[in-house]
Amino acid sequence: MRNVLKTSLLCLTLLLLVGFGSAQEPEKAVERPIDVVICLDTSGSMSGLIESAKQRLWAVVNELATAKPTPYLRVGLIQYGNDGLHPETGWVEKKLDLTTDLDEMYNQLFVLTTNGGTEYVARAMTAAREQMAWSDDAQALKVIFVCGNEPATQDPEIKIEDACKAAVTDGIIVDSIFCGPKAEGEQTGWLTVAQLADGRYASIDQDGGVVEIATPMDKELADLGTRLNATYIAFGARGAYGAANQMAQDANAVGVSASAAAGRAMAKAGTQYRNAAWDLVDASRAKEFDLAKIRAEQLPEHMREMTVAERKAHIEKMAKERAALQKRIAELGRKRTDFIAAEIKKRGLDDKQSLDAALRAAIREQASRNGFTFAGK
Repeated sequence: MRNVLKTSLLCLTLLLLVGFGSAQEPEKAVERPIDVVICLDTSGSMSGLIESAKQRLWAVVNELATAKPTPYLRVGLIQYGNDGLHPETGWVEKKLDLTTDLDEMYNQLFVLTTNGGTEYVARAMTAAREQMAWSDDAQALKVIFVCGNEPATQDPEIKIEDACKAAVTDGIIVDSIFCGPKAEGEQTGWLTVAQLADGRYASIDQDGGVVEIATPMDKELADLGTRLNATYIAFGARGAYGAANQMAQDANAVGVSASAAAGRAMAKAGTQYRNAAWDLVDASRAKEFDLAKIRAEQLPEHMREMTVAERKAHIEKMAKERAALQKRIAELGRKRTDFIAAEIKKRGLDDKQSLDAALRAAIREQASRNGFTFAGK
């Protein structure tokens, strides 16, 4: 009887360990790629559009941070329609290839200037399709946003219909955002772009249409966002630039408005703000990360004399400090979001005529069609 009991207990143990997998670590949730390229008209009349992008980029990032499964977001930037660009390219320039580096995306928005205007929408779409390093993941959501205020049919070399067909063939959605009256955009090819490229058409206020609402949480959020920087450990060839650019973009956001600085702080505490290319805390989360392989000269000076064990302990300490700050930011961020929604309703404001509203609505709709779900929906 005793042997039978032992055998039964052994079988039960094996069943729990192997059959039910209770002794195994849960697998990390798989992230799904979302590639977004924004094509901005930088002709002379579009300063308001650029300012809106500076003001509200972080609101779009924060929207995506609520998605499940967690997106692996990369962003790219193209400018077009600026007479300071090269005529042989159709006055189109790739400013930033698809990247997870949101600080660099923000930096590039601040170096944009407006000038003149020869706006070839089809050329901008084609450049986005051909020049960006799009994900080759079959499940990736790939989106181009093209924004402007002149007829979308001006390009003498590339027809809008052909540009749309090529995008759809490559699995890329094109959303069109016309900066002006809805009917005018419908009559000048912008609606056609969205219809032919499986996208969404929107018309927005040419001067940005941003609804600015200050909240009691803004200052503390911005302060916490600055404090987060102290938890980053710059390393490698990109370390010095990455850390300096992080602080520079904090300053840029503060210069735009208290609201932009608060939104940026929320983004820095979210899932889409990644700096593994230059920060040891983010880099250490990768499966293939091996701290022992990083040479002392690649580390900040205060870590060079540490043993590998001491370096690991320091990284873990910074990670814990960062997590605590991010938790507080998330709590304040939820209160801020609720406060803004209540104020918009109370004041009867229209926040749907802004660039970020158009971007967020399109991303929600298209990501939802591709299996993502969003908080609050």
